[in-house]
Amino acid sequence: MELAPLYLQKNEERRLRNGHIWVYSNEVDSNRSPLGQFEAGQQVCIIANDGKPLGNGYVNPHSLIAARLISRSTAHQLDRSLLVHRLNIALALRERLFDKPFYRLVYGESDGLPGLVVDRFGDLLVVQLNTAGMEAVKAALVEALEKVLKPAAILWRNDSSIRALEGLESYVEAALGEVPESIEIEENGTRFEVPLLAGQKTGWFYDHRSNRAQLQQLAHGMRVLDVFSYIGGWGIEAAVAGASEVVCVDSSSKALDQVESNAELNGVKERVQSIEGDAFEALKALRAERERFDIVVVDPPAFIKRKKDAKKGIEAYRRINQAAMQLLGKDGILISASCSFHLQREVLREQLHQASRHLDRSLQIIGQGHQGPDHPVHPAIPETDYIKCFTGRVVTL
Repeated sequence: MELAPLYLQKNEERRLRNGHIWVYSNEVDSNRSPLGQFEAGQQVCIIANDGKPLGNGYVNPHSLIAARLISRSTAHQLDRSLLVHRLNIALALRERLFDKPFYRLVYGESDGLPGLVVDRFGDLLVVQLNTAGMEAVKAALVEALEKVLKPAAILWRNDSSIRALEGLESYVEAALGEVPESIEIEENGTRFEVPLLAGQKTGWFYDHRSNRAQLQQLAHGMRVLDVFSYIGGWGIEAAVAGASEVVCVDSSSKALDQVESNAELNGVKERVQSIEGDAFEALKALRAERERFDIVVVDPPAFIKRKKDAKKGIEAYRRINQAAMQLLGKDGILISASCSFHLQREVLREQLHQASRHLDRSLQIIGQGHQGPDHPVHPAIPETDYIKCFTGRVVTL
């Protein structure tokens, strides 16, 4: 099938030739290929202003990111065959990295499948289609996933806010088989019952696997506070590693019910307790009660979702980390994380430094973490590198 051409303006192909795969709407030559002539998700051949093909991709005339490159060869289109090929390549990496089938199988652009996220929970897959181009090939994707993995069930978790930017509706439904409300996984020697239908994102956050493993190395015999705990990823793993006591803080009663269940699942229920409420208020109350912890983990949701939110969000990161430091005992350890792409690593580090100095303490950074290897970073696409995690000792000198 011959694809319609999408022409770029002069010199706008440079970023693609340097390895990126996005085309912004203002880079399209609207005289030669007006965006209005395309349907959302339509496959196109992306062509430089001089007429040289750059490869095939798909387009969305309603999005700021007007097109995404799928293949640098015009011979390959986004179909079942290409999906099977890319899925096999993604699977080969994960099987080299992990001995159990619990990981992010596809991480969008980094795995050559822009707009697609697939998390694997054993023989069940949770899939997010975040672009119109991927939505358009959903039937072929199910066939490809069946061929490569033979899953018992596939769940569409197409309810992310990103879809609205693509003009797509939100829905959560089974694509294949019967999907249970929850499923058991294992991470770092810890078992979790993960809520698939009503949980956050795909139900679990594999991206902090490596950072939680570092916490386990520090946790034995320690009193640990897990702030923004969700279903206990950090806290339960600390308890399994021998923490003397773990306190999980979250605003969701359902999430904290799951913390209790996961603690019981791992035989550490007597060492895990929870506090329901706003994190800032909970930390304030703990300080008023003169509570102290050996380790405090702060892993909030993105405080900076858009670039224009940066100033307010940076202040929020400083405030929450300062409040966390005030709860640390002598030589306490702070683990501070951020999933905000718009928060640069050096800015978070500076906010941690400022918070420690405001308390007349010194911060010694003893570890710096990133997202796990099942979230590989595309070197030409900064947006694929989003997780920041600092481990620091807070001391009085």
